[in-house]
Amino acid sequence: MSVPQRLRARSGAAEETMQPTPEPVTVTVARVVRPDRRVAFERAAAAVLAEAANFPGNLGASLLRPGPGSYEYHLVYRFADDDSLAEWERSAQRRDFLARLPGMVEDERYARVTGLEGFFPGPAPQGPAWRSWLLTVAVVLVFTSTFQVLAVPFIEDWPWPLRLLLSAVFVVTALRLVMPWLSRRLQPWLLGSRRR
Repeated sequence: MSVPQRLRARSGAAEETMQPTPEPVTVTVARVVRPDRRVAFERAAAAVLAEAANFPGNLGASLLRPGPGSYEYHLVYRFADDDSLAEWERSAQRRDFLARLPGMVEDERYARVTGLEGFFPGPAPQGPAWRSWLLTVAVVLVFTSTFQVLAVPFIEDWPWPLRLLLSAVFVVTALRLVMPWLSRRLQPWLLGSRRR
């Protein structure tokens, strides 16, 4: 029972009148594709994603290609609710696609999330947490220092709340632009000994 349902139940609302709110469902399927079958796999994946995009309740479908040195593709489907997803998963189009995979795919993993978790379809690195922490501290230090040297001399007469706000906007914007790129470049180090 969700928290809002528990609260309504305690306040005397009848259980029969409570309808669960359908939440969007995101499915990510990671597949390691044989190097000699990448072109065929991409062609088949593009076709099945186009089919999925036309299904009732589909909120989006995409293919995430592997980075350098990797052969792991991610097919991401987002549906309005469990029923829409189940209809897609039982479809003849999906069955046909799956029947073509055995000669192409070496490994496969399936992940399903609901609600807001679906906004983060990509798998997070699973390396030691201290490495991500250290990278974030280093990047924030560089950006805050850069802001202090380059911007503060021009805005030192501004009220401190405005200077602080501008500093926060600069650092967060720079993080949003640089951290994804830097994380990809440093992925081997971030994954550490847990790298596959």
